[in-house]
Amino acid sequence: MQSVIDSLMQYPLAAVLASFSVGILALIVFLSGFEWVTKYDGWAEIRKGNVAAAMATGGKIFGICNIFRFSIEGGDSIYESMLWAAVGFLLLLAAYFLFEFLTPVIRIDEEIEKDNRAVGLLAMIISVSLSYIIGAAVT
Repeated sequence: MQSVIDSLMQYPLAAVLASFSVGILALIVFLSGFEWVTKYDGWAEIRKGNVAAAMATGGKIFGICNIFRFSIEGGDSIYESMLWAAVGFLLLLAAYFLFEFLTPVIRIDEEIEKDNRAVGLLAMIISVSLSYIIGAAVT
C-alpha cells in the first residue's frame, strides 16, 4: 500500500490532494484533542459570540496547520509528514499546559470562557508563535 501511495505522490496534483486531505484530517483530530483538554466547550462559546474563545480556537487552528505546513515542506513522505505533525501537535499541546501552569494567577480556560479577550488574544499569539518554532524544529 505504501508503495502505491508513494508512486502516486510523484504526481503534483495527487501530492496536493493527499497533503490537503491529510492536513484536514490532522486538523480535525488535533483540534478535537485540544477541545478535549479545555474546560469549556469552544464551539458552544463561539456560537454564543465569545470572541476570546474564537481567538484561542483560531490560534490553535493556525498553529496546527502551520506545523503541518512545516512537516510537508520537509519533503519527506506523507507518512513522515503525519508523524512530524503529530509530534508538533504534542509539543503545541504541552505548550498549552505550560501556559496554564506558568500563569497561576489567571485561569486561562476560565478567563476565555468569560470572554476575556486579552487572554484569548494572548492564547492565540502563543499558539501562532510557538507553531513557528515547533515547525522549524520538526523539519
